[in-house]
Amino acid sequence: MDKYILTLDQGTTSSRAIIYDQESNIISVAQKEFAQIYPEQGWVEHDANEIWESQLEVAVEAIKSAGLTWENIEAIGITNQRETTVVWDKMSGEPVYNAIVWQCRRTSDYCDLLIDSGLSDSIKSKTGLIIDPYFSGTKLRWILENIEGARERAENGELIFGTIDTWLVWKLTAGKVHVTDYSNASRTMMFNIHELCWDDEILETLNVPKAMLPEVKPSSYIYGETDAELFGGPIKIAGIAGDQQAALFGQTCFKEGEVKSTYGTGLFMLQNTGASPIESKNGLLTTIAWGIPERYSAADGAINKPEQPKKERKLSNLFGLLGGDDEEPKDPIKVTYALEGSVFVCGAVIQWLRDELGLLEKASDSEAMANSVEDSNGVYVVPAFVGLGAPHWDSHARGTMFGLTRGANKNHIVRAGLESMAYQCNDLLEAMSSDLGKYPETLMVDGGASANNFLMQFQADILDTEVIRPESVETTSLGAAYLAGLAVGYWRDLSDVDDNWKEGARFKPDMNRGKRDGLLAGWRNAVSRTLGWDR
Repeated sequence: MDKYILTLDQGTTSSRAIIYDQESNIISVAQKEFAQIYPEQGWVEHDANEIWESQLEVAVEAIKSAGLTWENIEAIGITNQRETTVVWDKMSGEPVYNAIVWQCRRTSDYCDLLIDSGLSDSIKSKTGLIIDPYFSGTKLRWILENIEGARERAENGELIFGTIDTWLVWKLTAGKVHVTDYSNASRTMMFNIHELCWDDEILETLNVPKAMLPEVKPSSYIYGETDAELFGGPIKIAGIAGDQQAALFGQTCFKEGEVKSTYGTGLFMLQNTGASPIESKNGLLTTIAWGIPERYSAADGAINKPEQPKKERKLSNLFGLLGGDDEEPKDPIKVTYALEGSVFVCGAVIQWLRDELGLLEKASDSEAMANSVEDSNGVYVVPAFVGLGAPHWDSHARGTMFGLTRGANKNHIVRAGLESMAYQCNDLLEAMSSDLGKYPETLMVDGGASANNFLMQFQADILDTEVIRPESVETTSLGAAYLAGLAVGYWRDLSDVDDNWKEGARFKPDMNRGKRDGLLAGWRNAVSRTLGWDR
């Protein structure tokens, strides 16, 4: 019987399911959008039950449309929108409130209070993160403080917390497994990335009961099996990674120093820093990329190939990694760290130009519109709709448009929207290079907007470095598939995974320095004028 890996790719605007074969070919895809909820200015929520129902629906659809059954699925990998926070009743499984989305800024004032209390250095040294509404910890505290009865129920052990990966695993296993992985835990602002545990002092500061939190396991690990009623039989759940860490893994950036940028709803750049967490001095985050068994991890860029044959490895994987709640994996786990730059609005600026301003009919039109004009006619769009992330970290910034003259038309504005993605990426790479003392020769790219050739060429020009796009830009879901497949022996080791990567296109810089410097100066001027807008 042919076997495949099923990835559940739970994103900010849609739930997808993708089935991969052993050569990383896509066998089937299903996708469904879900509602975005904006209760107040700067607030963003999702219906957690709608997320679950849409994710289950597309998983069933992907299996059915490929002519497969549950028996053909070797394992499930999960990748998810990170930081988004769900609190639910552990008996009924019902959320006590909508999921608070990573983009939501409702805890800005509380974050300011934490900063004013002098906690920035302590929290950053433990978690690698900057105090910001972006992360899960203050969202969880908001629910406990603002939803009637929530704190009392949490302290009585009735409520539990999870990011979206945890919520999906809970639902998939019919409430039997409450777990997350290192990569997602490291985005909560409650997890000590050095000691690899929930931090008691931070939990006390936020007044979060520790019993609410999930177990933290490796990113490649058999966490449990799906409830048999969901797909007709049990399927192993064997890999979890937050979407950006999954993309880094899917790009096979296994060597220290390799860097990728994902162009999705937001823009996220991660650079593999190996076994050592690097503290940024330029507004970047230190995060866990993944934790995987040493026997198939990379050390100093060399792949550790196992000696035993594949079938034997498969058995040892199953017995070595499948454990009960209190059983740790027998294999030593190698944790890989990364520096990350997070931009909150990337592809979403094109959605805004399409849906709110009506300047284009579909997102793909943006490339032709940008190419129809020589430049942006001096227009700059700063899409700080929910504040600015790295390297500025200003939750009070707001979106702006500068340089408008009577000659500016919709094509100039659409081009400026695309260019804003490249400028923000440049801000991140400059900060990252300053931290590490080295500018990368290439940038790996993926995500939906990376298919835009205009944007990728402009990106190479602004960075003055080569931009490489893989044959498949679905690296986020692919990374989760790899993590799941490794856990069950579907792929032997990282060399197996690395062999699957194929180059799709390469963009070389072709802009003179004077023009580049002038464009960047205009961008920096525009950004400076958005800072602190709503204070």
